[in-house]
Amino acid sequence: MTGAPLVSVLLPVYNAGPYLAAALASILRQDHGRLEVIAIDDGSTDNSLEILERYREADSRVSIISRENRGLVATLNEGLAIARGELVARMDADDIAYPWRLSRQVALFERRPELGFCGAGVDMLIRGRIARGKPDPVLQFGRIPILAMFFTIFMHPTVVYNRKVIEDDVLHYDQTYRHAEDFDIFRRLAGRYPAAMMPENLVVYRIHQASVTSRHSKEMRRTHLRIVAENLEREGLAEATRDLRDIGEAVSLDAVTRAANFIVALEERICSLPAETRPSFEAGALNLFYFLYQLVADEKQPPLTHELLTLTAKWNVIRRREQYALRPGAWAPWLSRASLSAGKQADAVEYFFKSAPAAAVLASYQVG
Repeated sequence: MTGAPLVSVLLPVYNAGPYLAAALASILRQDHGRLEVIAIDDGSTDNSLEILERYREADSRVSIISRENRGLVATLNEGLAIARGELVARMDADDIAYPWRLSRQVALFERRPELGFCGAGVDMLIRGRIARGKPDPVLQFGRIPILAMFFTIFMHPTVVYNRKVIEDDVLHYDQTYRHAEDFDIFRRLAGRYPAAMMPENLVVYRIHQASVTSRHSKEMRRTHLRIVAENLEREGLAEATRDLRDIGEAVSLDAVTRAANFIVALEERICSLPAETRPSFEAGALNLFYFLYQLVADEKQPPLTHELLTLTAKWNVIRRREQYALRPGAWAPWLSRASLSAGKQADAVEYFFKSAPAAAVLASYQVG
């Protein structure tokens, strides 16, 4: 173990009391033992600091910084500045790492020392049950630097950065992209350094209403569209992107119509790209459509979703169950809403039968 690289685990903490002990225990029980945990308490008002101090007393690998609230981006940059490891692993205070997470990611960098960073798959923890996540095939066959222009290529808490490859002045988060800071840093890094997606699930990602993603979804979506717009303008795939950005501010019939027309125009431009890069751009554009589809669907106004699907000619890329529910949306919104509600109930039942009780699964990995 003495020759193993030191891994700095960067753990921002803000009012994570109900979940923090499980997250910490899962890191400290990794089978890669040469690690340090940099836990930064970002002005928590619950018992998070008490939990951190208890773990620090029991394990000297835990260090704590506790101060007033400065936000996630400032916390991440503070942690990067003091991390001593040649590898820096992200971890969220409400997630759980499988015991072999770090050893397998370390092994990847040992096999491929040229990599700047990597990510991995996740299993989902919802209401006490774990469902196995499926790998996104687009990351296996598409070109990561191109895909990174359209969406956040990796789940943030699975990422490990290689500081032997990435310069310190490049490895930082940008405050101007708050709540989509991971999308921004991944697009910047992917354009300069090799990256890889590991085809296995190494983290249990907890979904709950108090998560950062849930609490700041609207701002995240606006920033996400801003990043995509910047990338498309830089690549010469769009001269003006207001029609894409505006739908992040307010979802209306006019905004949906203009965004749909933007997608159609983008796809036409992509058709003229060289054959070797075109499939990756097509996959990225389709992901952008799905992002808009979810954004509009969350407004629960079936006529708007119907308009988006019709103008983009994308009825065939959504699930059949959703097609049946949304077809009446233009003339009978109430029927679509009822059908969509029934579909969500069916999804919940399907999730129950395809998932396993979290307690049983996590107990088998000795995670407290």
